[in-house]
Parts: sequence; C-alpha cells; structure tokens
Amino acid sequence: MATYYDQLILTSNGTRVTYHNITSQIRDIVKKSHITNGICVVSSPHTTCSVIFEEFVHDKDFNGDEYIQVDLNRILNKLVPRQLTESDYLYPGQEHVDFLHGLDDPNYPTDEATILNADAHIRASFFGSSESFVLKDKELLTGAVGYIYYIDWDQNRVRDRKCNVMIVGD
Repeated sequence: MATYYDQLILTSNGTRVTYHNITSQIRDIVKKSHITNGICVVSSPHTTCSVIFEEFVHDKDFNGDEYIQVDLNRILNKLVPRQLTESDYLYPGQEHVDFLHGLDDPNYPTDEATILNADAHIRASFFGSSESFVLKDKELLTGAVGYIYYIDWDQNRVRDRKCNVMIVGD
C-alpha cells in the first residue's frame, strides 16, 4: 500500500463565485503518484469552498463560467442570497468577530465586510469539501464527461486557496 500527497493553489477572483476546472491537474497528480489502483481524494481545507464532480459543459457565458455553473448560481442565489449586510444573516456574531480580530493571520483581515460571507459557508455546507474517485489502471474512473471542479463560494476578496489531493493504493 502506498500513499501520495500533492496540493494545488488556486486563486479566487474575489467578485463572484469562482469555479476552477481542476480535472487535468488531478490527472497529472495521479500520473506523478505512480499508483495504479486505489482511491484519489480531492479536498478543500476552507469552510467556504467545495469540490464537486459535474459534467463538463462546453458553452460558457462572457465571464467564462460554464452554463451549468451559471444555472447553479441562479438557483443558489434564490435559496441562499448573498450576504451584503450584517443583518442579512445571524453569522457572524460578535463573539466570532472578536475571535477573528484576535487572530494574527493575514488570511483574516480586520475589514469586517470580508467576513460577511454566511452565504458562502452555507453553500459549502450543502456541497461538501471533498470528492473521492476510484483509480483503476492509473486512470480516474470519471467517465467521458465527468470533471472535477473546485469552487470558492466566497465573493468578498481575492485569495489563494489550497486544494489537497491524497492518493492511496497499490
């Protein structure tokens, strides 16, 4: 049994939901792993990001988003509207704001508008932070149209996001 770990760094656009098609990068990582059969886990450590498995759609809007992503955003905007003010959602409460201000971490700036992202946390909770894929004969069993996407639901600032990849097998 062998394990292989790698990580992608993906930059969000900071103004709208960011979709990264990471399929080719994951396939490259599988090749580098030299693992023939096993499981490939693709995971985000960020609470406002998700990894999903979806059909690749060739048609895109002028922002470069695939039509299925545009449709998904339209539905989610109705179910979980964007948080624009502190009164849109209960999150974040004062105790959490105080906690974030106490962090000595550049990923958590003191601009309180950047933490008005309850919608991003809720969306990420709906979709989850990871996907697992079967690896057989050095190939991901994703079918002809199945692609892997990393989504940053947070629309408040540009950030570099981590995507962890762990492959376990023979």
